[in-house]
Amino acid sequence: MNAEGSEVEVLFSSAEIERRNRELAVEIAGEMGRELLVVAILKGSFVFAADLIRAMHAAGVRPQIDFMTLSSYGTGTESSGSVTVQRDLRDEVEGREILLIDDILESGRTLAFAKRMLLDRGAKSVRLCILLDKPNQRVAEVEADYVGFVCPDEFVVGYGLDYAHYFRELPYIGILKQKPA
Repeated sequence: MNAEGSEVEVLFSSAEIERRNRELAVEIAGEMGRELLVVAILKGSFVFAADLIRAMHAAGVRPQIDFMTLSSYGTGTESSGSVTVQRDLRDEVEGREILLIDDILESGRTLAFAKRMLLDRGAKSVRLCILLDKPNQRVAEVEADYVGFVCPDEFVVGYGLDYAHYFRELPYIGILKQKPA
């Protein structure tokens, strides 16, 4: 499979994303303070998390950063409904303020699982920051504290989001109109 012949329609431009990251960083700094642990969910959030962390630095936040890899998709386009931990945190979370960053909130299963797991490990608080929210897809009772954009019920790629590991490199978020052959 390759990405040749695919059609992607721009939904959120790189300029819109950059502006929203700065706004989110100021909001997070105002509500969570300077000292927190940022936990980015890999792989989809890596571009968003990197840009948001830099914007948070400019807003006066001094985050520590760790990563988790959780999966409910595999290489498909629909959640399997079961969440697995593929890579766990290295840092201690007990008593800490945690900002959990992910690329997209759809069913909510993955983020509900991650939030519950961190709270069970003794985190003082866990707030959720997501790039894209698809509220019409929710099946788990979880809402984000910080949202980049509300997203239509379309399959989106770019800015870290993928289709079968393609399109993560796009500097914008787009709707995948034609899937690769």
